[in-house]
Amino acid sequence: MKNIRFLIEYDGTNYHGWQEQNLAISQKNIITIQGMLQEKLKAITGADVKVIGSSRTDAGVHAFGQVASFLTDSYLEAEVLQRALNSLLPEDIRILNAEEVNETFHPRYDAVSKSYFYLISNMSISSAFLYRYAWRVRHRLDLDSMKEAGSLLYGRHDFSAFRGAGCGAKTTERYISFFNIERLERIDFMTAGLRGDFIKIRIEANAFLRYMVRNIVGTLVDIGRGKMAVHAISDAFELKDRRKTGPTAPATGLFLEAIKY
Repeated sequence: MKNIRFLIEYDGTNYHGWQEQNLAISQKNIITIQGMLQEKLKAITGADVKVIGSSRTDAGVHAFGQVASFLTDSYLEAEVLQRALNSLLPEDIRILNAEEVNETFHPRYDAVSKSYFYLISNMSISSAFLYRYAWRVRHRLDLDSMKEAGSLLYGRHDFSAFRGAGCGAKTTERYISFFNIERLERIDFMTAGLRGDFIKIRIEANAFLRYMVRNIVGTLVDIGRGKMAVHAISDAFELKDRRKTGPTAPATGLFLEAIKY
């Protein structure tokens, strides 16, 4: 039995998230990244496999560095499986690397940290090429207030107030090791420089709760708009009440950047 690890990149626009779901008959046309990989691997190996991902990204969320693995009896080498998969997968899912690893490796449980970044287009008119990859916020955001609030995220806290409905995590404590927010005047895209007013938020933690990054971003945007005070972050840790934090930011602007082991 071989354990094959993949590094995967995908545009999540056309998918109902990473995780395959138990769907009603009327919903069987819903496609997930995990389901797509398992379908194509069965076509290649002739066997059902369970692909385990490091992060269960939500519907519409993108990834530069998703890590996944699966056990197989196939005689095919990892590099051959990579080429075969890329020939069958849609163009918006790519296997960037494949390797055989120890059978004990687990993409989720062995991860030391995960990093995400979020893009905001802080303009009334945004590029036609960014609607899939950035949240357009027309109201001018106060970056200094957002930075001050973001600094309160560092360290170990109870993120109950930033957890989405349906989260099955056993504990709501998470440790944020890195947070950065910056304003950008240009984003490079297809050799062209898209000029404008962009905000990039990057967060790294030991793990994340469901919708945690998107709820943090939504809260920071409300702080940037002056709708919430800077101390709303520390209040949220104390009150543990989702109703006291901001809205869930759209999935569009969220990217799984990297997993560290």
